Amino acid sequence: MKSATAHRIEGLALALLASIFWGLSGVCVQFLIQRRGINIEWLVSIRLSIAGILLLAIAAAQGHKLFSVWRQRRDVLSLFGFALLGMVPVQYTYFASIKYSNAATATILQYMGPVLIFVWIAMRSRSWPGIMEWLSLLLALAGIFLLVTHGDPSRLVISTPALAWGLLSAVGLAVYTLQPARLMADHATPVILGWGFLIGGVCLSFIHPPWMVEGVWDKYTFLNTGYIILFGTLAAFYAFMVAVRLVGPKPASLMATTEPLAATGVGILWLGIPFGGLDWLACACIMASMVLIALFPGR
Repeated sequence: MKSATAHRIEGLALALLASIFWGLSGVCVQFLIQRRGINIEWLVSIRLSIAGILLLAIAAAQGHKLFSVWRQRRDVLSLFGFALLGMVPVQYTYFASIKYSNAATATILQYMGPVLIFVWIAMRSRSWPGIMEWLSLLLALAGIFLLVTHGDPSRLVISTPALAWGLLSAVGLAVYTLQPARLMADHATPVILGWGFLIGGVCLSFIHPPWMVEGVWDKYTFLNTGYIILFGTLAAFYAFMVAVRLVGPKPASLMATTEPLAATGVGILWLGIPFGGLDWLACACIMASMVLIALFPGR
């Protein structure tokens, strides 16, 4: 039997590993889209479909009931809502933001999502935010301001499409996080995620069929695509789910705030992403905002 300390160390390590996998995945997406001409719709569809099949296979091997969620009409509608209003938008908008900017900028913009979740919960519960919550919101807004203007409100240093897709990905992340709460309370999380992946991937394939493959395919294209599916999706989500079970959502979420650092660091070293002092300050502001939200989630 493992001690409580061992479980905590294992959980924190898995959450950190998941965040690194997600961060590296964004850089791989940038490589495939910008340097190999891979179509976004195709990449999202393949990523979700294959990861969904593999995650459902793992869930079945663990003894989870795969089809229990399909027995009630309410659950089925909620599952499709999760897939089409949460899963697909958060993936597609993030990839589109990367296309028009880079993995670092897109990841930082997406991390406005937890702030939107905090604002939504505060509005729904009609509770006035405390000092730490206001500070978190101000840090997030300051970070976005620095990232997109470098302190000069008269100009944008990233393109309008990059900013728009990035903010939409933050909205998508908020919906993706909040919408399936009831489903995941009633059914196993791997089952809901697996079906969400698969439904989203299959539906998106009607927009861009998986057999219509574009871009330049060499060993690097295959390696990056494989990494996105196996590590950036399947392994990352599974590791994070286990981490939440071992240490709880707050510590796991704290460790996940390292994702922008992973995306930025690897992007700079590998793809030469331009990232200056104000960009790092913006990243620090948003990460500090996420830490405050995790430590002070509300009264």
